[in-house]
Amino acid sequence: MKLDVIKLDGGTAGSVELGDDVFGLEPRADILHRVVRWQRNKAQAGTHKVKTRSETSYSTKKIYRQKGTGGARHGDRNAPIFRKGGIYKGPTPRSHAHDLPKKFRKLGLKHALSAKMAAGELVVIETAAMDAPKTSALAKQVKELGWKRALIIDGAEVNENFAMAARNIEGLDVLPSVGANVYDILKRDTLVLTKAGVEALEARLK
Repeated sequence: MKLDVIKLDGGTAGSVELGDDVFGLEPRADILHRVVRWQRNKAQAGTHKVKTRSETSYSTKKIYRQKGTGGARHGDRNAPIFRKGGIYKGPTPRSHAHDLPKKFRKLGLKHALSAKMAAGELVVIETAAMDAPKTSALAKQVKELGWKRALIIDGAEVNENFAMAARNIEGLDVLPSVGANVYDILKRDTLVLTKAGVEALEARLK
């Protein structure tokens, strides 16, 4: 399939051929959900922690004698039954990551790209480069193009001046092709690929 290529100033720059095996699939929500869930679980810190009975600060002395009080039999105040005692089977630091096959992750990225294409939210630009890191100039161009929440994916490397200019623009992210991922693609309203980005992604997803 063909898609028109534009410049950052809004002018046209021909067209580009997009592979149906990467951009022309029927998007499946179940595949996208599984890959996003894998990404978010892997990123989760997992640092939640509670104090167990052995870590609370009460004395370990038996609070009263075993028999003759008419009350329940207790050891020390660290028992989970008491206020400020240790927590029984509470959360401890752990990794929330789980495995997902590489083939499935690659398939998820294809479906994310196809979903943006099907929704008409995919834009191809000629290049993402600037001679000087001018945030105001880039912000004006982005506003004129109507990009409010956009992700720009370049080729193997991102132009340093362009990345610096985009850094302070709210809602605009820039990634090299190797950093392209399902979660970042789906959470933005517009996906912008450079011509180098299209070639790099198609080569990566063969």
